[in-house]
Amino acid sequence: MSATLDRDGTRPSEGAPARKRAVVIGAGFGGIALAIRLQAAGIATTLLEKRDRPGGRAYVYEDAGYTFDAGPTVITDPSALEELFEAAGRSMSDYVELLPVSPFYRLCWEDGRAFDYVNDQAELDRQIERFNPKDVEGYRRFLAYSKDVFREGYEKLGTVPFLSFRDMVRAGPQLARLEAWRSVYSKVAQFIEDDHLRQAFSFHSLLVGGNPFATSSIYALIHALERQWGVWFPRGGTGALVSGLVRLFTDIGGRVEVSAEVAEITMDGQRATGVRLKDGRAFPADVVASNADVVHTYGNLLGGSDRGAEEAKRLKAKRWSMSLFVIYFGLKTHRPDIQHHTVCFGARYRELVSEIFKGRSLPGDFSLYLHNPCVTDPSLAPPGAGAFYVLSPVPHLGNADIDWEREGPLYRDRILDYLEARYIPGLKADLATCRIFTPADFKSELNAHLGSAFSLDPVLTQSAWFRPHNRDAKVPNLYLVGAGTHPGAGVPGVVGSAKATAGLMIADVKAN
Repeated sequence: MSATLDRDGTRPSEGAPARKRAVVIGAGFGGIALAIRLQAAGIATTLLEKRDRPGGRAYVYEDAGYTFDAGPTVITDPSALEELFEAAGRSMSDYVELLPVSPFYRLCWEDGRAFDYVNDQAELDRQIERFNPKDVEGYRRFLAYSKDVFREGYEKLGTVPFLSFRDMVRAGPQLARLEAWRSVYSKVAQFIEDDHLRQAFSFHSLLVGGNPFATSSIYALIHALERQWGVWFPRGGTGALVSGLVRLFTDIGGRVEVSAEVAEITMDGQRATGVRLKDGRAFPADVVASNADVVHTYGNLLGGSDRGAEEAKRLKAKRWSMSLFVIYFGLKTHRPDIQHHTVCFGARYRELVSEIFKGRSLPGDFSLYLHNPCVTDPSLAPPGAGAFYVLSPVPHLGNADIDWEREGPLYRDRILDYLEARYIPGLKADLATCRIFTPADFKSELNAHLGSAFSLDPVLTQSAWFRPHNRDAKVPNLYLVGAGTHPGAGVPGVVGSAKATAGLMIADVKAN
């Protein structure tokens, strides 16, 4: 067996202490970002991924010359990504190119009205005035509120771990001042009268799995975050960003293992000692972090311990985000008239959202997010063709126990018929390839509890200190990263969680 090498490739000095070892379970954005920070800090880090390639929810499907990003396609805080590369002494531009997207989104309603959400105040004012002149000033006041929440909730607290209730108490006065107990929608409605515009400026919480009518108004910060840095898309797709981050990790000495499904986190008393894979391989470690689903982490990977059973039972009683039904489809022709990000609002908003989060069956209608990346990067499809996906928020399996093997193809056809009738004429005749991903796939492929697409529902009582902590309360060298811990879902959220968790791990390693 070869000797361990230092980061610069040389052998360690004789008599030097052995480098501390870390294992990170799950190569989603959170796991990769954490692994980079640990390796850059001099901790020998191994990243383990169950599937055949890194990415987690940002997996990539390739078929007949089409490339489909499986999950996140909206990059809103490039500075958080740049910081990762800088932490490793590298430049992001050497690994990935981010392309600006404009408009950020096109929002469409069934009455034929549309709103192009752009990062230009004069153009926004012009469009808002078409809906309701009085809302021009109301939007300005909402934007000021959103910026205030952004400063307090994202810049100050987004990468700070909440390990004790005292941390929550210290944040309390600001949360109270910002009326964090109010929902995103009610806060938007305080400033804006027109119902279309209320939908336009409250739907963002759905991007992180939150019900706009229940999620804390803190999540209104997403609007200011987009106005601050814009909306971006990696050349080659989100998968190209994942590949760039993984290459950065291996360039600085990190080790990645794919098709490496973890069977258990091994324990000695109250300390983690590493992990064991289903194929029998063992990876000893001084510190262990899990980017896997939090219920899966405690209920399965720690299922043989009292701590695992206890915490899994507690978490299962929580509220969980909705799931998603996704159709990936390639068309033989490019459709440049469809914007990169298009939100297709259905006839109902409040009632539909309520059924998605609380309903016991599949709603009869839907609102959709339609992704057409070839408008920005034509390389994702064969010449002259288009790679798309469309997603529909649906109830998780705990609320609606749907037989998706039977219902999936039927629901797919309903959605494609709707798109053909309203947005993409001739869609079915132009179809070159098509596949679906259902809540059942979220459960089986991603070990997501109840098939939830975003982990815990981001209501106020499940945020910050109330969310699973970045470091376990009883196993001192076990850590969490990703959507299930603070600050929550979304690419900026899970990258922020990696910074918070890395800070704890690096400090603990140095202290021990």
